[in-house]
Amino acid sequence: MADALLSKSNWWKLACINAALRGVAFTLPTTWFIALYTSAPTDGDTGAEVSGGGYTRRVVTFSDPVLVDRRAIVQNVADISFPTASADWGLVTHIGIRTAATGGILIYHGAVKTPRTVQTNDTLRFLAGQIKVDEG
Repeated sequence: MADALLSKSNWWKLACINAALRGVAFTLPTTWFIALYTSAPTDGDTGAEVSGGGYTRRVVTFSDPVLVDRRAIVQNVADISFPTASADWGLVTHIGIRTAATGGILIYHGAVKTPRTVQTNDTLRFLAGQIKVDEG
């Protein structure tokens, strides 16, 4: 699967500005999950997530942030492999970073550079460094 560059959800925008400028604390999870979508999730957390056919969200771990041209960037440190599809998942066009294996809060979302149709017996994988979060 190709690179994905992600944007903040509305929930995350509000949580960050409330914490930074108003002292409103919030608790973050210690584990993050990658979700696959067949339609674009929005900042307001809409969009069609893949379901059925053996699909489950996968855990992701990010690198320490680095500053590049005044932008803070993190990326996934290891390959992320989804289970073998036991039924067609459809055309995967977007991903999201969520706070739970099911449900939870959408934190970041974005389009993949090369959408891919996942059919029965296919596997989908993001190589280390392909999922980037860029804070400018």
